[in-house]
Amino acid sequence: MASTRKEIIDELKQLLEQDVTAVKEQVDHLKTQFYASYNEEAQEALEEVAQVMHEEEEQFKELLAQYKAKRAEVSAVEAKEQAENLSRKKAILEQMKALVEGADADGVMDNLQKMRDLQAEWKTIGAVPATELQALRKAYQQYQEQFYDLVKINIELRDLDFKKNLELKTLLCEAAERLQNNDNIVEASRALQQLHEEWAEIGPIARDLREQLWDRFKAASTVINKKHQAYFDALHAKEHENLERKQAIVDRLKALNEPIVNGEPLTTKKWDEMTAKVQEMQNEWRTIGFAPKKFNQSIYDAYRAECDRFFHTKTEYFKELRDTFSSNLKHKRSLVEQALEIAKSDWANGDWTKEQWDEATEKVQALQAEWKTVGTVARKYSDELWKQFSEACDTFFNAKREAIKGERQKAKGERAAKAVRAAASQGAEGMRRMRDRLQQEIKTAENNILFFTAKSKTANKLVDDMQKKINDLKKQLDELQAKLDAEDE
Repeated sequence: MASTRKEIIDELKQLLEQDVTAVKEQVDHLKTQFYASYNEEAQEALEEVAQVMHEEEEQFKELLAQYKAKRAEVSAVEAKEQAENLSRKKAILEQMKALVEGADADGVMDNLQKMRDLQAEWKTIGAVPATELQALRKAYQQYQEQFYDLVKINIELRDLDFKKNLELKTLLCEAAERLQNNDNIVEASRALQQLHEEWAEIGPIARDLREQLWDRFKAASTVINKKHQAYFDALHAKEHENLERKQAIVDRLKALNEPIVNGEPLTTKKWDEMTAKVQEMQNEWRTIGFAPKKFNQSIYDAYRAECDRFFHTKTEYFKELRDTFSSNLKHKRSLVEQALEIAKSDWANGDWTKEQWDEATEKVQALQAEWKTVGTVARKYSDELWKQFSEACDTFFNAKREAIKGERQKAKGERAAKAVRAAASQGAEGMRRMRDRLQQEIKTAENNILFFTAKSKTANKLVDDMQKKINDLKKQLDELQAKLDAEDE
């Protein structure tokens, strides 16, 4: 229902697009609403507000003038047609009157045929002014009855017409009674109106049967009319129930939109849950019938506004989310490129110093820390990007471990050589003691390696490390044995 003068003006514009003969009640209601609002604010309005109100009033008056002009145009056409119909029917009545007043025995058959012709012509004429309708019908019925009552016609012919009319009106009574079994009460009511129009056009019947037959027809009509009234009472009650159900859905939509209005953070999962609820409410709305006519549009507008608010905000959210995903994707790809650049650097040449390894390590660790601060990306990219980044980092750290291990092996070899030289400095006895110790260590290591039977990366690595140790010990032993052989010679 329109509440502001602008809304009232907009609604009046819409009514002007419809059949102006069917919207009088709505226009009168809008007029009452407009001037009630106008007069209430006019007394306390400021000058500039009063000017706006004056402009609104002028606009509203212009629309009312258009409505009145359209209605007057339609009324003028209808009035002209009704006036012409009235003139024709009055002419027929004058002819019927002449037949009644000038009837004689010699012209009975001629007059009877003329009367029937006039009756047939009467039925072809359309509507007349409502103010004249009752008088016309009364005069028409009066002249028909006077014609059959006063004109001296053959009694058999009179009875024949009465009998024919009795048969026709009896058929109308039966038709009206059958309408009581029609479940479509609106259709039955319209059919009943048609039966009443046909009843009025049929001539008289015998005087002693007129009241009895009319009572029968009226009784059948009363049943239909009561059902028709009950149907619309139930319909109006259902419409109010529908209004309450629709208002409940609007309230639920408003409650669901509350987090959106307040700007609360929402996750994708939460949006999916809320969307399912909105769709459920939309499906429920479609199952509900019309609300009362004066509320039907306003409740729909409220419902549509809440749905539009939800889906508009959802669209904006996911648009922003896509933008964020795109930014994160660009950021992570940059980190992958930097990690790959470090992983593919010239450390493989074996020329890096400890300082270079430390500097590269700090860069990789910084990239790893930065990676944790970057938000998520689309699922179809996330796994592949992480795989590329982690593999690049692993390549670097594995290379670093191998480089450190090489340095350690080199230092270890130097220590072993130093130990051999130290043993040699102690004579044939120091070297033999060292030889015996090395042989015992080799034996112990070879015994220990037999215990690693599990097939796993960890077990295989331990076996490899142990084998390298054995090879180093054997190398030391060979060097020491060579020195001992030299001493013996």
